[in-house]
Formats: sequence, C-alpha cells, structure tokens
Amino acid sequence: MASTARSSSTLLKRFLATRTNQSRSVTYMPRPGDGAPRAVTLIPGDGIGPLVTGAVEQVMEAIHAPVYFEKFEVHGDMKAVPPAVIESIRKNKVCLKGGLATPMGGGVSSLNVQLRKELDLYASLVNCFNLPGITTRHNNVDIVVIRENTEGEYSGLEHEVVPGVVESLKFCSERIAKYAFEYAYLNNRKKVTAVHKANIMKLADGLFLESCREVATKYPGIKYNEIIVDNCCMQLVSKPEQFDVMVTPNLYGNLVANTAAGIAGGTGVMPGGNVGAEHAVFEQGASAGNVGSGKEVEEKKANPVALLLSSAMMLRHLQFPAFADRLETAVKRVILEGQCRTHDLGGTSTTQEVVDAVLDALN
Repeated sequence: MASTARSSSTLLKRFLATRTNQSRSVTYMPRPGDGAPRAVTLIPGDGIGPLVTGAVEQVMEAIHAPVYFEKFEVHGDMKAVPPAVIESIRKNKVCLKGGLATPMGGGVSSLNVQLRKELDLYASLVNCFNLPGITTRHNNVDIVVIRENTEGEYSGLEHEVVPGVVESLKFCSERIAKYAFEYAYLNNRKKVTAVHKANIMKLADGLFLESCREVATKYPGIKYNEIIVDNCCMQLVSKPEQFDVMVTPNLYGNLVANTAAGIAGGTGVMPGGNVGAEHAVFEQGASAGNVGSGKEVEEKKANPVALLLSSAMMLRHLQFPAFADRLETAVKRVILEGQCRTHDLGGTSTTQEVVDAVLDALN
C-alpha cells in the first residue's frame, strides 16, 4: 500500500512538472468569430445519464466553455426519438448524450440505433487507454476501436427468409475503412488492424477485408494487418499493447471495444462518440454500464469521468482545443491524485464529489 502511494506521488510530481514546463511555441490562430458560443443538443437519457451529463454541465460552466446546451428528455422506452430532437441535432451538428436503456426483446427498437441510422452516424470511436493512477494488469494500452455503426447484425437489420430462419443483413462499407485510416493518419497512429471472421463469413467479411486492403494501399506510412475476431479477443486480454487502431464490422466492434475498455481501466473512464459526414454524437465510449444500476442512481455514485473525457473530445471537435486541454488535464489530475474515486475505481465518492475535485483541479 505504501509502495502504491509512493508511486502515485511520483507520478503526480512528474505530471505537474510536465504541465508547468510546457510552453506554446506556436499559437492557435482562430478565424474571426470562432469564439462564438455553439449550441449543443443534450440528451441526459436514462439511469445515471442525468448524473453524468449534469457533471459535464457544471464543468463546462466553470471553464466558461463557448457552448450552450439545448436539453431534451428522451428515454429508452419511447417508441421513437422525438422529431424535435432529431431536428435539433441536425441544426447544431453536435450532441452529447447519456445512456438510453434498450428493452430486451419484444420487438422494441433501440433508440441508440435509431439515432445512428437517422443521422447516418456510421463510425463509432472508442478510445481505450491507461490513465495514470489507475492500476491495471497491462500497461502501455492505447487502443482506438473504430466500428461500422449502421450495418450488419448489430444495426437490427434482420429479415426472415423462410419461417424459423433469420438472415442478418451484413454489408461492409468502404467508408468505415476510409475513416479508420484517415483517423490514424490525422492522429499520427502507426497501425490499423482489421478485425474479421472471414474464415466463416466468407462473403460479408471477405468484402470488408477487400475494402480495408484497398484503402490501406493509399496510406503506405501506416502498417496494416488483419486478425480473426476469436484470436483478437485472446490477444486483447494477453497482449493489448500490440494494438493501435482497430477497425471492425458492427457486432464485433461492440464486443472488442467493451473488452478493451475493461482491460485499460474500466468502462466508466473511456470516452467515445459516433460520427458521420454531417453530425457527431458524443457519449460514454463503451456501452457496458452506460445506464448504470439502480443503486448507483439512488446513491448518486455514478462515475462521470468517461463523459467528461468525451466532452473534451467534443470540444476538440468544435475546435476549442484550449478548453478541451483544461478539462482533460483536470480530470487526469484527479484520477492521478486518487482521493476522489467512485466505486468502480475502488473508492466511495459520489458523482458530485468527483465533480468538485475536478473543479478544484482546473487551472
């Protein structure tokens, strides 16, 4: 225990020294009017959603971020996403949302899937990385999982061929391969790994691999490889540091992203979002636990870190990098200090106590 405390203290000193010694050699030059406040659609959602979106609202206000929220009540048991919400996202181009509960079975469509289809948010991105201060089995984990978000089994596109036989429509799109390589190129990533099951799904996953291989030829500076999803899961839990950017069809990506999040520190701290050509929706990166439990809601002890980091991603997307840096630095400092942690990270803090710590850490 004493060794862990000394280690955290050393990391904190290094972190603070790094922040103190940093200097801007080249400034960020905004265009005239770039500082005008931007409207963002806000969907608190179900379960812990109102707690964690409320945390983001407090921090945004504290840093005087140039955003304001248009808030809408949407719940997973609704038959459809209200048209006013869709219209707001179309107008604002950006949305921040808490989890929406998805009923099991019964023919009820997931509102999360409805949003993705309606807005053509074809790429899901989850960033799974080690956070200094959180002890994990593996170090040097920094994985970005990019999954196709609108097609395949997970999109809910199913039809009956003959009674009792269900065929899942699985179309692999070249655009997800293009997005994965473009993301890697713009973020100085070194490798893209395509996750597939082409040994069995020869036509559907074969098409997916063909698309990835074709796009890979246009990015000679980025290493490209392929891995069968079975082996991928085994490699993730044994040697996760070997992966960089992973691109996957819809269903595999959901499983891979949640596995990677658990390895890197837990779903409560991993940011993410969904993006298309025109719109972006930011939310907790890994879907597992994004609605939380009744106990977390009752005791108000949901972990807000994942959505706070997702909101930092959102600020960068909106071209407000300095505000994103302040928010991310404060969150990481709180985690490193280790004084305020929710139950999933081994602590007893409430959501508000974590938020208060983040507010104190802002500089």
